Amino acid sequence: MSNQFHPPSSKALKGKVIVLTGGAIGIGACLVRLLHQAQAHVFFGDVLDEPAIALEKELNSDGAMVEFVHCDVTSYAENLALFDAAFQAFGRIDHAISNAGLGEQGNIVSPELTLESVREEPTSNLRAVDVNLKGPIYFGRLASVYLRQSAGGNDDHEGNDKSLTFTSSVAAFREDPGLYVYTASKHGVMGWMRALRSTLSQTTPHAIRTNTVCPWMTRTRMAEGIAQAWDDTGLPGNMPEDVAKILMGVVADSSLTGEAVYVEGGRGWKIEQAKIDLRPQWLGERQTKDLDEGTRALGGGEGWIKGQ
Repeated sequence: MSNQFHPPSSKALKGKVIVLTGGAIGIGACLVRLLHQAQAHVFFGDVLDEPAIALEKELNSDGAMVEFVHCDVTSYAENLALFDAAFQAFGRIDHAISNAGLGEQGNIVSPELTLESVREEPTSNLRAVDVNLKGPIYFGRLASVYLRQSAGGNDDHEGNDKSLTFTSSVAAFREDPGLYVYTASKHGVMGWMRALRSTLSQTTPHAIRTNTVCPWMTRTRMAEGIAQAWDDTGLPGNMPEDVAKILMGVVADSSLTGEAVYVEGGRGWKIEQAKIDLRPQWLGERQTKDLDEGTRALGGGEGWIKGQ
């Protein structure tokens, strides 16, 4: 059975209220355009005001609503303002997409470090952690509440499909030498999805589907420095539109939850459930059985935080 992910029709997104971060350029801008074409109402955040305002003006001339809200994802208040803008306009939010990301900010373990220079705290290097991991944690916390709300207290809104999607990276499940902080932060995004998926799937009155999308080499400004070297390999790459189509498909697919979709050459591959299914092979039969029993015994993990 193929694990390829085939994005469904976007018809299910017509009239839906969608919040996303990182929507001014690249993958995010392509996603805003696609969602608008699907006639969804889109509220997007970014720190790049000029291209974001231009995109809002271009798309908001007709059809479904598109609104830009300045949002630095490392600010809880600005994430909150983004959710509030959508909720105040429609009384509900149907889907939330944490897409903003930042590449490696210098070499945190540079061979040029000395006993003197290593004394300086690497604050600029850790900006990637703030954007790539703290931002999604803030976003996910807010989404877990706003996605549960119904317009005017009405729980019968058509479809009632709710989802939370994180844009991660191939760096979430493999090593990328040189991208030290970036790789660690993207592993963290995958862990955040895994920690959320079972809990959010049981929320009421609306269950929330939680997924990640993990693109490989994509022609965005983050990859400008390696684009030629990649082209020389002849390997398949992604255009921003390719990843945006997969993201929109993950949002539109009401059956998809707790999954990670790897994107290469414009194609999506479901990798998370396969990893779980193969645990007896890479972990062992007994260890898998014990792990599952231990997970059931721990329940929702409430005991971990007692007394803290």
